[in-house]
Amino acid sequence: MNGKPLSNTAPHAGRLLVDCLLEQGVDRVFTVPGESFLAVLDALHDSPRIETVICRQEGGAAYMACADGAMTGRPGVCMVTRGPGATNASIGVHVAMQDSIPLVLFVGDVDRPLRDREAFQEVDLAAMFAPLAKSVARIDDPRRIPEYIARAWSIAISGRPGPVVLMLPEDMLLEAVTGIAPRPAVVRPAQAACPDAMATLMRLLEDAAAPIAIVGGAGWDAKARHYFQVFAERLGLPVAAAFRRQDAIPNSSPAWAGQLGYGPSPALVRRVKEADLVLVVGARLGEATTDGYTLITPEHPGQTLIHVHPDPQELGRVYRTDLAICADMAEFAEAATLWEDEVVPFDAGAQAHREWLDWSTPQATGAQLDLALCVRAMRETLPGDTLICNGAGNFSGWWHRFWPYEAYPGQLAPTNGSMGYGIPAAVAAARRFPERMVVALAGDGDFLMNGQELATAVQYGCNLIALVIDNGAYGTIRMHQERTFPGRVSGTTLHNPDFAALARAYGGWGERVETTEQFVAALTEARQRSGLRLLHLVTDLEHLAATGLTLSALRGG
Repeated sequence: MNGKPLSNTAPHAGRLLVDCLLEQGVDRVFTVPGESFLAVLDALHDSPRIETVICRQEGGAAYMACADGAMTGRPGVCMVTRGPGATNASIGVHVAMQDSIPLVLFVGDVDRPLRDREAFQEVDLAAMFAPLAKSVARIDDPRRIPEYIARAWSIAISGRPGPVVLMLPEDMLLEAVTGIAPRPAVVRPAQAACPDAMATLMRLLEDAAAPIAIVGGAGWDAKARHYFQVFAERLGLPVAAAFRRQDAIPNSSPAWAGQLGYGPSPALVRRVKEADLVLVVGARLGEATTDGYTLITPEHPGQTLIHVHPDPQELGRVYRTDLAICADMAEFAEAATLWEDEVVPFDAGAQAHREWLDWSTPQATGAQLDLALCVRAMRETLPGDTLICNGAGNFSGWWHRFWPYEAYPGQLAPTNGSMGYGIPAAVAAARRFPERMVVALAGDGDFLMNGQELATAVQYGCNLIALVIDNGAYGTIRMHQERTFPGRVSGTTLHNPDFAALARAYGGWGERVETTEQFVAALTEARQRSGLRLLHLVTDLEHLAATGLTLSALRGG
């Protein structure tokens, strides 16, 4: 890097890049700074319309950008440096891909003349990110920055949304560039559903005896949510959510049947298996949603499969599809709601909702700190539009089963089962929706993947409540271990810090909780405070999952 200082008004390429971000409507960038993109940081210094959120690890920054993209439907933006920064941030790229979330990751790269010499922190970024992202590109010519930015935004939001990686050579960003204007903001193409396909769909529904819908995923938004809810309620069509898409329609809807994934309601599983027509809207029918492609098999004999998705490459990719409809989710849902030909209503929706109500009503487990009753206390105490953010682990199952997701967005959770997501996602949520209650859920192992982002939460005055569920183990792996090798514990036991004291050290408020009664009192206290509030929930490993599974049962005791 040239060590000569640049003028504060120098029209360098970093400034053009930031101007392009402004044109695309970017208002927040998550970053861990690197010397490879100082020119961009310099331009952000003069751009008050873009908040630069300084994070403590690139994985946390990428998670925050993922969460921001999920909440807004526009690409979340993350900036990191080459080598260690890029490899740390790659976890967020994987989440964005499997979650179908628009994300643009900028990676400061080595100077162009140094490429392919294994320069300082050099990595073959194109090869590294190719299997993880929708697109990977390097901007070598600063005059083409507007073209590459517009293309990145178009790719990230079109079809199946996903991550785009743009590499920025350090010397390119420092080049002077004048007379180049940003391209206009990119808008997601909204393809309407084919009228003939819609007519076929309605005929198939008319002929069905036991249909079910599985919704949530690529391109789902508030408009799609509203119209599909109206459509499903009018038909009495049971609606299940794909894995960790539980805010796809309000859970209070009389059509809501519950969520698929890990630990679903047995009644819902039975209903899906007995369905003669499955209408999938937005979801990909991935491994978690289908219980390893067994709940609905790729050939699904005896079932008619209608798949609606915004990306033609997803239609028929894994599942044999009887009717494929390539359309924008909101356009499809609106067309279905406004369709003039009436379908005779079903009575299955109301019955499926009653089954879900039975399944989702918290019942005491007998544990000293009973997580089911903790969720019940939260239901009675927190606002209905509370935004729940969680990482990966059995601990999340208590909220997946018992928490009613009413608002949209209301759930931020990685479908690829990535640990460490909950705290960074909650920071992003608290910045995006400062007027809403935000709750981060983390297991003890999960929390320490990205707990350092509590510092970011405090630095930016985030209002959030973090619940750290501490059972002294990597609980999900321990569950599988006990199932396969009962009693032979290896590699899953944890020795943990005092998480409440850690929160106080960061400048927040923390409380240790060992009983259900203490939780209720601590939650009440937390509600009366602001800023970072953390409850350290010390739980018993015996109660492994919200389905009622226990350690003793796995060991045959």
